[in-house]
Amino acid sequence: MSVPIKIRMAEGCADLAPRKAHDDDAAFDLRARQAAVIEPYDTAMVPTGLHLELPPGFEAQVRPRSGLAAKASITILNSPGTVDSGYRGEVNVIMFNAGRQSFSVARGDRIAQMVIQNLPQVELVASERLAESRRGAGGFGSTGVN
Repeated sequence: MSVPIKIRMAEGCADLAPRKAHDDDAAFDLRARQAAVIEPYDTAMVPTGLHLELPPGFEAQVRPRSGLAAKASITILNSPGTVDSGYRGEVNVIMFNAGRQSFSVARGDRIAQMVIQNLPQVELVASERLAESRRGAGGFGSTGVN
């Protein structure tokens, strides 16, 4: 079953509308609305021209593209970035250059991917005790490196 998600593209950006490269892809490609140069170890906020109207109970997750990470050491800070259902502003991507060379973004380049996620309704309930588990309080490497 398909859930309709309303989008609006900024003026002159219809060609940048998110789309999937393949029908069975999990994510929509997000494209840069304008050019940018990201210097080594620097960030750039890159606009996409995309505005969303997500239904209540949904979020959009903005994630890095594996090809940019593997080939150019480009990732996204605050990843995955969450777009809440009440947000109507332009979706921007916080790109980070972890590489040693400048990275150029051209208008229309695929810079990130977006997954639309249905969120369960949850309620946090205060409790004096939590059930025991095999892992317990171990975290941050407690299960080893292998």
